[in-house]
Amino acid sequence: MSDPMVPLREQDVDPDPLRQFAAWFQQACDSGAPQPEAAAVATASAEGAPSVRFVLVKQFDERGFVFFSNYESRKGRELSENPRAALLFHWDVLARQVRIEGTVERTTREESTAYAHSRARGSQLSALASPQSRVVESREWLEQRVVELAERYRDQELPLPDTWGGLRIIPASYEFWQLRQDRLHDRVRYARAGETGWRIERLAP
Repeated sequence: MSDPMVPLREQDVDPDPLRQFAAWFQQACDSGAPQPEAAAVATASAEGAPSVRFVLVKQFDERGFVFFSNYESRKGRELSENPRAALLFHWDVLARQVRIEGTVERTTREESTAYAHSRARGSQLSALASPQSRVVESREWLEQRVVELAERYRDQELPLPDTWGGLRIIPASYEFWQLRQDRLHDRVRYARAGETGWRIERLAP
């Protein structure tokens, strides 16, 4: 756990929020935090009804933060209607959180295909078989779908459905949160300032 006596100060953070995130992410990995790439992602429908679930963020770089999903799932449909989202990473072992908000775009077909084919075959089969977020008749129906697809594509590369691929959140803001004593926690936010710059500001806990 991070030391609650050590402050998170504006003058000490990296001026680039992506580099600051990468440093904290590496510390989370080194700390043994379970699935440090897990993040809650919040979306909303066109009418503003919210929903949230955990995803695994598989890539992050200067272009944004990428997770993969069925585009016809609830989050996929909501992001088509309202292409804005919020991510929340929580690393309990370090007593830290990072919030990221921004717009969302789909990754290229080539990026989605490369990631899909890097997954274990069982995971690829499940993604191919599952009409994600839709009502299905039973668990047995899903399992039978996997069996049928495994037989159909025996000794073949599995196809990538048009309805499955990556979603990239392009950050408009980052917030770094760190535990401090007596609930006087540190919150440092990076907000967009022009095309390439960032404004660093402190938020009250």
